[in-house]
Amino acid sequence: MHSKTINLPYLSLSPKITATTFTGMDLLLSLTAFSKEYPSGFKLSIEGLKLKPGIHLIGGENGSGKSTFLKAIAGIHDSKGEIELTGISLRKTPLSYRMKIGYAEAEPVFPEFLSADNLISVVASAKQAGSPQINLLKTTLGIVSFSSHPVGTYSSGMLKKTALVLAFMGDPSLIILDEPFTTIDRKSQETLTDLIIEKAKSGVSFLLTTHQSQPLDHLPIDTKLLFENGCLL
Repeated sequence: MHSKTINLPYLSLSPKITATTFTGMDLLLSLTAFSKEYPSGFKLSIEGLKLKPGIHLIGGENGSGKSTFLKAIAGIHDSKGEIELTGISLRKTPLSYRMKIGYAEAEPVFPEFLSADNLISVVASAKQAGSPQINLLKTTLGIVSFSSHPVGTYSSGMLKKTALVLAFMGDPSLIILDEPFTTIDRKSQETLTDLIIEKAKSGVSFLLTTHQSQPLDHLPIDTKLLFENGCLL
């Protein structure tokens, strides 16, 4: 397989995202000389990307690179270059950076012998989340009835709701949601949409992907980023 390099020039994706309108006070996310390379030879490069606070939709077909990009921003995938969230560097201060990130992957996987309550306890300690917030999230996202049961007994929808609770815990500046509306029922989708809007009004920003159009009809999307065949258009 031939090595493939994709260079993405400095992005100005909407009137809200330009090289001249940002200050330290209104910059959410900054990528400089970012690259992620796989053993296959595939390489994704972004010379520069700046996003203001808001709700940002990451679009593209399956396999286009959306999830890899999100995992790099979440600090799960290693990468080259500089990633900063509200001025906090992932490379220089990874713990401080990750404290300000919430992340729920498209197909969450947890140790089957643990319960949602076990997972919540671990994340609560790391993210300094208190009982009032935890109880509210458990009730809002509908996991109270099964949160004490082992993860191995969960349906895909129960796993997704558990991952969502974990993503919203603490005091994140940015919550990353990869296909958050899949495997959950319509009522839960509406509840999640309301929760995203509520948090956005309080200053929390979002990066999200979805192949479902209906929830997007109710979300105030600020920016759309489109991946195609590994390229960010």
